Amino acid sequence: MNQAEVTKLMSQLRIAVAPRHRNLKNIDGPEGRLDKLRKTVTALVKHERIELNYQRADEARGYAERLISDAIRRGDCHKPTMEMADFWLLEKQLVHKLFKVLVPRFEEYKVSATRMYKAPKEYPGWYRKRAVLELRGNPYPSLLPNQSNNRNLLHNVLMDEAKKDYRREKYAEIAGQIGNDTPLDAGQSVAGQATESKEQPKASKEQV
Repeated sequence: MNQAEVTKLMSQLRIAVAPRHRNLKNIDGPEGRLDKLRKTVTALVKHERIELNYQRADEARGYAERLISDAIRRGDCHKPTMEMADFWLLEKQLVHKLFKVLVPRFEEYKVSATRMYKAPKEYPGWYRKRAVLELRGNPYPSLLPNQSNNRNLLHNVLMDEAKKDYRREKYAEIAGQIGNDTPLDAGQSVAGQATESKEQPKASKEQV
């Protein structure tokens, strides 16, 4: 068996997993730490978007990715995969969701099944790094801002320049039309109105 065939036996994760575990302290020791990670993976599969501490989210993300990757790779007929799903998912109805909902969703994905964002700081209060961990394709609104109206995009810049050129042409056309008018007639009419206004008070005095 060559090296290329050996790599097919291992699950290929699409995210970078830290070589060391996060320092997730728990009064129950390693067992309590593992129970906390199991609750996090269960909540992620159930709700598909959760907000929690950054270290805990980053640690649980690797286990969730491995669970989904093995479910896609081996299916629900593989006994070790079913045992792993039964271990990580505390609510057993989520095992059905894993194989019947998430596997068809992610089997054609070329990127990771999960996505993680940094959450805003809590103020006032004790600062703690927070994160939002979610499954791709969830039914919730996107957390990323809509960049379709970004004025720095190339097509928006070109449209703005085209609008400016159109306005210049219209302004030049309006200025040409104003320049073609007869200014002498306009001046004479203004002078005539001024003389008439001066003569009206005289007539009123003569009538008196």
